[in-house]
Amino acid sequence: MGRVLLFLPRAVRRLWRRSLFIRVASLTLVLSITVVGALGFLLLSRVTTGLLEAKERSAVSEASAGLGEAQRLLDAADTGPSTPSPSRLVDTVVTSLATRAGSPATFDVLLLSTLPDIGAPERGTNLVAVSSIPPELRDAVTQDRRQSWTFTEIRFLDGRNSPGFVVGAPLSIPTVGPYELYYLFPLSQEQQTLDLVSSSILTAGIVLVGLLGVVAWIVTRQVVVPVRAAAKTAERLSSGNLDERLPIRRDDDLDQLARSFNAMAESIDAQITQLEELSRVQQRFVSDVSHELRTPLTTIRMAADVLFESRQSLTAETARSAELLQNQLDRFEALLGDLLEISRFDAGAAKLDSDSVDVATLVQHVIDGTEPLAQSHNLRVRFASYERPCNVVCDARRIERIIRNLVDNAVEHGNEKGVLVELAGDDDVVSFTVRDFGVGLRPGEAALVFNRFWRADPARARTTGGTGLGLAIALEDAHLHSGWLEAWGEPGIGACFRLTLPRVAGAAVTHAVLPLSDEVSDDEESSDATRDESVGSREHSPDHPRGSAPSDPPSADSLAFTVPIDGEGGSGR
Repeated sequence: MGRVLLFLPRAVRRLWRRSLFIRVASLTLVLSITVVGALGFLLLSRVTTGLLEAKERSAVSEASAGLGEAQRLLDAADTGPSTPSPSRLVDTVVTSLATRAGSPATFDVLLLSTLPDIGAPERGTNLVAVSSIPPELRDAVTQDRRQSWTFTEIRFLDGRNSPGFVVGAPLSIPTVGPYELYYLFPLSQEQQTLDLVSSSILTAGIVLVGLLGVVAWIVTRQVVVPVRAAAKTAERLSSGNLDERLPIRRDDDLDQLARSFNAMAESIDAQITQLEELSRVQQRFVSDVSHELRTPLTTIRMAADVLFESRQSLTAETARSAELLQNQLDRFEALLGDLLEISRFDAGAAKLDSDSVDVATLVQHVIDGTEPLAQSHNLRVRFASYERPCNVVCDARRIERIIRNLVDNAVEHGNEKGVLVELAGDDDVVSFTVRDFGVGLRPGEAALVFNRFWRADPARARTTGGTGLGLAIALEDAHLHSGWLEAWGEPGIGACFRLTLPRVAGAAVTHAVLPLSDEVSDDEESSDATRDESVGSREHSPDHPRGSAPSDPPSADSLAFTVPIDGEGGSGR
């Protein structure tokens, strides 16, 4: 129950934010209820005031006439041949005034003595109780000796009560003393009238609010339904159904919006078609050129090999030219190979040749092959494998190409601190990181390193003869294995690339085992005792435990960039 009570307000807020129809309809109903309630209250107040003012005027007039009649009777009794007793005189006055009320009585009469201690008689009609007269009204009549009135509750000796209006006036009875004459007018009829008016206003208000709600629903629907249709059409367009269009039925503002939307969709469709055609032409051009260049390149290679092999018999300038030609031909061949590989990825023709591979042995083989390059840069490549053997079902050729590209890049951009290579895995995935401590990456560059032909420093020469497509191909190879290839770096601190592969090619990768950001201390960098620099194997490590909790892919804001499985490829540093 507690969870339901917590979830309900959130659901209501979410529905309120997401539904224009509910907001408009709710606001219309609330405003309608407010306006109708205010008008009903004003109307009921005016009717109540009118009824009470009319009753007050008639009651005061009737009480004044009854007071005159009572005074006439008293004067007549005072001038007669004999003076009646006080009780007889009071009964005569009350009886005479009661006959003026008619049948049924429109008012009641109370004749009260101002000095009850002397035993003067008091009379009333219809069992009306003396408590019906408010003390404030009696004080006003007895002290000010003037006619006064007020609203009160009329009480009867049999337990009945009703709202009423009381008018009191002083009266003097000869031989008895001062008296007070009170007229009590019940307001039952006025109460019934007000109840009828209230129920009528309430009924009319409910009907009016309901009608306004229906009108708001109809009007809002006229606007919301086309908007929802536009939203659904936009969703279908975004999912690739470029033939979707909004229907046009009338010539109003919403149909003008539909026409504009359809024109935009047609323009987008035309541009996408044009871009797709240009992309196909570009891919075909790259593939055709790459294949066509094979034949002349082979001929040039044969001639260059002859010159290179006989360079000892050539002059110094010619021998140097032969060496430069040989180097550039090597790079040209590598570029052609990369272009052909990229064209296969673009055409969707790349396939996996999967087998169970010991990635640790594969990494060690790559590091051994990189040793001459590392020695030329006066640095060491250190390798720590936390699992041996580390078997993964993958395409060994493609994974070796990824590893070689990452290690070569790290050696090229590293410094005297060397390059740190780590490998670890759990039951589901295997992570491989290559960490250098060189120039690093500036903010935002981690999102660019996989772009084709992108270079962090265009003025810097490629000492390893890279083509600028290495990381692009590496990324595509990782995608073929449903893996992650991520980059992180900070200026002056270095860069780290992490490859995460599923144990079985094609399985989903949900986490990485090794950290991507900089979590290596200086002591750990210089310590040779804790890791084998060549083929070292370490079991459980506090810093990088096997099977550790999954780490979320880092964001570009933290200078780490995770390329999604279905992202576009690019080249590295």
